[in-house]
Amino acid sequence: MLDSEFQENDTPFQESDNTEELYVHHSFEADQGQSPLRVDKFLMNFLPDTSRTRIQKAAEAEAIRINGKPVKSNHKVKPGDLVEMVLGQPPRDKEILPEDMELDIIHRDEHVIVINKKAGLVCHPGHGNYTGTLVNGLAFLAENLPIGKQGEERPGLVHRLDKNTSGVMVAAASELGMTHLAKQFYDRSTSREYIAIVWGDVKEEEGTITGNIGRSLRDRLQMAVFEDESEGKHAVTHYKVVQRFGYVTVVSCKLETGRTHQIRVHMKHLGHPLFNDERYGGDKILKGTSFSKYKQFIFNCFKACPRHSLHAQSLGFVHPSSGENMVFQKELPEDMQEVIRKFEIYTSASLKNR
Repeated sequence: MLDSEFQENDTPFQESDNTEELYVHHSFEADQGQSPLRVDKFLMNFLPDTSRTRIQKAAEAEAIRINGKPVKSNHKVKPGDLVEMVLGQPPRDKEILPEDMELDIIHRDEHVIVINKKAGLVCHPGHGNYTGTLVNGLAFLAENLPIGKQGEERPGLVHRLDKNTSGVMVAAASELGMTHLAKQFYDRSTSREYIAIVWGDVKEEEGTITGNIGRSLRDRLQMAVFEDESEGKHAVTHYKVVQRFGYVTVVSCKLETGRTHQIRVHMKHLGHPLFNDERYGGDKILKGTSFSKYKQFIFNCFKACPRHSLHAQSLGFVHPSSGENMVFQKELPEDMQEVIRKFEIYTSASLKNR
């Protein structure tokens, strides 16, 4: 479905006599490496919960537009095209309803709110997640959350963590906070350190991964590293080995840039996908033996940490008002600690049995 309140038999796509009444519900820009592709197939890659028939009906109702003009479902999307889905009512993710949520607040003042985000918490409302997001919780804490850049309906957010990434995040609670924090993230003057458990024995003790990141041309739900510098966006990740278990490695990652899925994509590009990262292939046994005992051990590890193993351990920034350098840190959550404990026991037992 395009929006959860619509059923397959509904007909929400109706022409409006006044184009000003149309609202953009989805907007996607085709990458420069995009091969010509029918718009209905193009949108299927971005809206996996929507049927192709549903998309074609939207096109018939002139609800699909490319570069501002209505198109038929067989229209070919070309590199750089802006594909939009428009409807006659505002999307539900524009309605930010305050919710009293149990957020792990590390620091709070009139300008900033620092939280330890739990895994599974979505940062902002969007398709399929209209309530229960971090933004809903922030709206309850701060009555007038700043919006940020014009057109971005993500009050208070100056950066975000993936749904299943845990750890330290900062949000703006005032316009001053929004302006200063947004500039720091744009200037890359913040400090961010993540801890990840990755598959395999990382060869070097430390290193730097540099590679442009953009949406994968083969799987639109994934991001990918592009060798061609004209594609994707510049991305740099510095990593350092923290602990080795042969089968997996615990690494510290420091971000120089902040691209979507950056650590997950860069570590996969290095040949070491994050442990139990379903989207990037880390939910399979990528290192180790074929013995059933080992398979059961890995299954137990997946069960202990049923998400990709990534935690934002620390975040540093300059306070918008006082100018003070502030650094906040949260150690690994229990699920990732449990996986590390299991590998410590398993590898030590393996050494004894040699």
